[in-house]
Amino acid sequence: MGKKRLYWILQILGWGLYFGSNFISQGLDPFELGEKAVQNQRTELAIHSLFFFLTTHVLIRNIIIKRKWVQINIARVIPRILGVILLASILANLLTFLMYYVFGTRSFNDPSLVTEVLLLFATSIVLFILWSTVYFLYHYLESNNRSLKYEAAMNEMHLNQLKAQLNPHFIFNALNSMRALVDEEPAKAKIAITQLSNILRNSLITDKKRVVNFRNELNTVKDYLALEGIRFEERLKVRYRIDPSSDRFDVPPMMLQTLVENAIKHGVSNLMEGGLIEIQSAVHDSILVIKIRNSGQLLPNRKKTSTRSGVGLVNTKERLKLIYGDAATFNIYNENDKFVVTEVKIPQRI
Repeated sequence: MGKKRLYWILQILGWGLYFGSNFISQGLDPFELGEKAVQNQRTELAIHSLFFFLTTHVLIRNIIIKRKWVQINIARVIPRILGVILLASILANLLTFLMYYVFGTRSFNDPSLVTEVLLLFATSIVLFILWSTVYFLYHYLESNNRSLKYEAAMNEMHLNQLKAQLNPHFIFNALNSMRALVDEEPAKAKIAITQLSNILRNSLITDKKRVVNFRNELNTVKDYLALEGIRFEERLKVRYRIDPSSDRFDVPPMMLQTLVENAIKHGVSNLMEGGLIEIQSAVHDSILVIKIRNSGQLLPNRKKTSTRSGVGLVNTKERLKLIYGDAATFNIYNENDKFVVTEVKIPQRI
């Protein structure tokens, strides 16, 4: 439904309801008051209902639109809109009693006229405040909804850019791992090609997904580590400590593989004797805790910048932030002067 159509429906329905409720509540009896008196009061009710309708549409709404009050801070708007409401109430009541005089429904000598003026004035202020509150609330919610949709669209676009960034980065490293095997060990090269094919196929399947099941991501990592195991041979040792309940969780696609790749590149590959890659998962209070532990040490000068250097870790932090907000955490630190631990905590549901 369009904004204009909704506005007119609510405008007519709201003031029509005001007229109808007052019409019914008056309970006028023609036999008791006389036909003319009843007709006069109903005419009065119709007149001031019409003027309330016109005042909100012609005066209050136009001032709000022309001065663009829905776009500025509400604290600045409140005193201004209250001033307009006061002016609108005075104007509406003047016009109403002028029409009473034109139609002859009221005499200015009527002693009850002052009381009715004050009552109608107070009623109009309350009604105009309610009308303005609904008007601003609708525009605030609509603006907020547009902002949320825009932010979601921008986040989705950024996520797609980050995933597109990962694929060529990963393929390059995988092909580089296989290059040394082609001439020296063709049989192992064939196995490596098969494993790479499995990884790429899984990557294509999950490419358009925001998150994938942890078990599926882990299987991809196992293929990757098997591929790296051909290149490093006995220099690479792999250990898994996986909590079965981790399968209930979803993780960003290729996140785990990226962290493992980073652990090999900056840890195991730099050690002459090689080292250990341990993948551990546990569930604590509906939070999935993933730890990638690799042999090596995070140097003090790099410890401060490690989460900002390299495509992989920057990518991982940004994707976690975009998908989970502050509910997910990322940390990297030394452990026992032997290992570097990359720790990620992810909530069960997005």
